[in-house]
Amino acid sequence: MSRKPKSKVATAAAPPPAAVPAAPARVDGAAAADPAAAKPKRRRKRTPPSFEERIGYKFKDSALLDQALTHISALAGPRHRSGSYQRLEFLGDHVLGLVISDMLFSAFPKADEGELSRRLADLVRKEACADVARAIDLGTVIRLGASENNAGGRNRIAILADVCEALVGAVFIDGGYKASSEVIGRLWEPRMRAPARPLRDSKTILQEWAQARGLPTPNYREVERKGPDHNPEFRVTVELPNKAPAEGLGRSKRAAEQAAAAAMLAREGVKTERFDG
Repeated sequence: MSRKPKSKVATAAAPPPAAVPAAPARVDGAAAADPAAAKPKRRRKRTPPSFEERIGYKFKDSALLDQALTHISALAGPRHRSGSYQRLEFLGDHVLGLVISDMLFSAFPKADEGELSRRLADLVRKEACADVARAIDLGTVIRLGASENNAGGRNRIAILADVCEALVGAVFIDGGYKASSEVIGRLWEPRMRAPARPLRDSKTILQEWAQARGLPTPNYREVERKGPDHNPEFRVTVELPNKAPAEGLGRSKRAAEQAAAAAMLAREGVKTERFDG
């Protein structure tokens, strides 16, 4: 019996295997996601240890000190305010007020609320904080963008005062109330114990003196402004009816007005009240 030959079934050729993607190039044993990621990150210049010696405090978390010294103009890319000193300045402002209030309360047990308030205002004002900043050479370690640096930002009262407050805030977070009170005491107590300042500012005294004599409110007039924008000098005169004008100079218009008022008071022989003790 003859067998029928088996029919041959044509088989389709198998598709070539899928291409396997090449393994990503490795840099130091790790895959590089992109060329930019392989580049080393730019590191900020560290604050010199001598600065911590000047303030008498060693930070456990150096990132806090780094943030306290960083102006927003120094931040690359999107300028997130949280990366600058501004948040720490907010905290430091309130810590400074609390610690100095505590210092004043202990140092002047006979002072009433009004005197303590005036002493406090004198010690926490921008000019006082800027003076403290200059004493610790704070301007040399502030991180500024090129434009702000070229504009003289390291000597600007507002920046010096704000960074000084931010530094207080950073110490408070890093070391707590005790550490911040020790730093503030070290830097502010000499100013608290300094020779007395007028109980009231010169403009207030002159206005009260004029009103007591039936004169109008003193008139202040800016007569000259000179110097660069980042460090100007103002010349201001103060005028009262039937009185010769008096002049004052200052690095701000307000300071020049105070100087002019003080000059008129001195010329008129008006004695200013002073803090007791």
